[in-house]
Parts: sequence; C-alpha cells; structure tokens
Amino acid sequence: MRYRRVASLCVAALAAAALQVPAAVPAGAVPSAAGGCVATPASAGGTTAREVRGIVQRAKAELDLRAVQFSVAVDGREVVTGAVGESRSGAPATPAMHFRAGSVGIVYLGIVLLQLAEEGRVRLDDPVSRWLPDLPDGDRITLKMLGTSTSGLHDYVTDPVFVKELGADPNRRWTPEELVGISTRHPLWYPPGTDWSYSHANFVLLGAALEKITGTRLDRLLQERIMGPAGLRQTRNGYTPAIPQPVLHAFTEDAEGLYVDSTYWNPSWTTAPGAVLTMDVCDLARSARAVGAGELLSPASYRLQLEPGTVGLGHATVNCPASVCLRQTRDAHFGVGVIVLDGWVMTNPSFFGYAAVQAYLPDERLAIAVSTTTGPRAPQGNTAETVAQRISALLAPDRPLTPFPR
Repeated sequence: MRYRRVASLCVAALAAAALQVPAAVPAGAVPSAAGGCVATPASAGGTTAREVRGIVQRAKAELDLRAVQFSVAVDGREVVTGAVGESRSGAPATPAMHFRAGSVGIVYLGIVLLQLAEEGRVRLDDPVSRWLPDLPDGDRITLKMLGTSTSGLHDYVTDPVFVKELGADPNRRWTPEELVGISTRHPLWYPPGTDWSYSHANFVLLGAALEKITGTRLDRLLQERIMGPAGLRQTRNGYTPAIPQPVLHAFTEDAEGLYVDSTYWNPSWTTAPGAVLTMDVCDLARSARAVGAGELLSPASYRLQLEPGTVGLGHATVNCPASVCLRQTRDAHFGVGVIVLDGWVMTNPSFFGYAAVQAYLPDERLAIAVSTTTGPRAPQGNTAETVAQRISALLAPDRPLTPFPR
C-alpha cells in the first residue's frame, strides 16, 4: 500500500464558518469569480510555447499524470498558458480550473509579518507569548522564528498518531488547538533559533499571531495585503473543503490502497485557518512574480525574506537527526516562508493527489507555475516540481531548477 505523503514544505489548519452554496452548484464546489485563466491559442506563442507544450505532454505520459496546468511568463508577459489531460473522466482539464495551493498561503503569512515589521507594528524578535500566552516556550520563540521555521517545534504531520488518524478519516476537520497540541506534546528539537527544521505548527501559530496583532481575521488580512494588491482574483481562502468552480479534481490512494477522488478531503490540517487557499494557474504565475520580485515588500524586507539568517543552520545533533534538521546553504535554504533554490524563489505545495510549484528567477524575470494531479502509477513526491524543472531547463539552461535537498 502506497499512502501518498501529503506535504513538502507546505501547509496547516482551518476553523469553522460554513459557506453558503446555492443548490445549483455541485456538492463541494462554490461559484467562481468572473474572468478566469485562458489557454494561449495553439497558433500563438511561437517556438518557445510549442516547446513548453511538448515538455508538458511528454511529462504527463511519462509520470502518469491525470492533468497538468501550466503558465509561463517573462517580465510579466505571458509566454504560454495551458492544460493537458482530464479533471475527471471525459472532462478535459483547463487552465481556469481551481486547485489547492497549500504552502502558497505560508509564503503570504511570511510577507504579512514582514509588512507589519516595516510599519513598526511589531518587531521580528518579539516573543510569541505576547500574543499567544498559552504556547509552551512562547517566551523563547519569536515571530521571526515562526516565519523562518527555526522554533524547534515538532512537525505534527510526522507524528504517528496524527498520520494514523488522518489516514483513517481524511474528511475530519482539525482545529488549530489540536494540531499545535500534537506538536507541543513532543519536546523541542533544539533551543529556539539555534537550528532549522520544518514544522507546519510554525505557520498555524503565525496565522493566529497575525490575527491578534492586527485585530483582523486572517482571510481578510491576506485579501487586503496580498491577493488584492497582487491582482490575484481567483485566489480564495476556504473555511470548508469546498473549491470554487471550475474545479480540477484530484485522486490518490486511500488508507485501503484504493485509488479514489480526494478533491474534497478536508485540508484543515494544512495551515492556519484563513490561509487555506485555492487558485488557478494564472494566479499561481502572478503570485510567483509578485513574491519572487519583491513587489509586496520594501527592498530591505525583500532581502530579509530571502536570507533571514537561516544559511548555515541545519545540522544534526544528539536530539535532532539529519533527516529533520536539514542543512541550509546559500544555494538551497528556507527564507521567511519561501524556498530559495539556486537563485529561484519558490514554493512547492502538495496535498493528496494535488501538487504545484510557483517559481521565479529574478535575474531572468522568469515565472513558472505548474499544477498537477496524479494517476495511480505516478511517482512519489511533487510531480509539478519535475515538470517545472524541465521547463526551466529549456528557458533558463544556465540556471535550471533543481530538486530541493531533503
């Protein structure tokens, strides 16, 4: 039985509010905003567009992908956008279909934190206990440590009890308190700020802290500070497993080894309530540029986002194995909510049959966005990364995307 791993430097928790869904809308879907993503005409885009389409078609066949959505832009101008494969049997995938965007929400949490620090509303070295007084070790864990994942908190997605319960009931709604409680049942991997290890709990807590700091519900905060200014009109938070129409369906193996539709499995465990995002691939490409070019931050904060002091961290200790405390190098490290990889600024969400990548190469002003869904024989790992790496090798042969060390 191959029960697919859920997240790769990714996402965390939900809260309560129910969405009002008109009766005419299929179960699990919500109405879409107007003006969705459109494929580049087959006759447009020239040689480069044809070559990108060829890469995608070959990858779909080779990797047993149900669908691939893709969008590439240089200096904000579209090179090619499209989709291949099927959402469900007999329903062709289109670029306008919405998918789960996982750790993209984590990137946005980091940006909002840096914006608030720019405005003098917080200091990055403020202890989290100022806003979350009940958090164990909250007086030693700072806001910056949450954003850079250097708090030492255990990652609840690796907890055997959590994994078992999630597999037994993927429709369960998890609360932030439950998720953080799983992490804090374990001792810290290391004294806060002294090493690096990824933990979804950092971003569940960061979302809660941002709400306390601003007095604004997190979904509204992200809309006001990120989605609105960046022009992300098809990006939404969901407080339920619903996805706006049109929907790209995902499939994966369940706990019994059956290949099933996982589209509406509950994502409440993935990140902070209010940051559980869905989007289309055009928004993913716009997001790659807005984040990777530092459009939402001052130059100083953008530099800090990309290198907040994590380079040089990540070393095994008696308490933290090398598989957890991953080495952070100048060429491959975690910033404030983002991955910096050979000059690319990226993130790589995955969730039960969904996978995606947003990647931006500042030197070339190149944005690559890929979303995939998997067939029953697809390889383990984030298949969107593989497709994005192949596209990057065509468009930036001297600086292609490479796998993030794990």
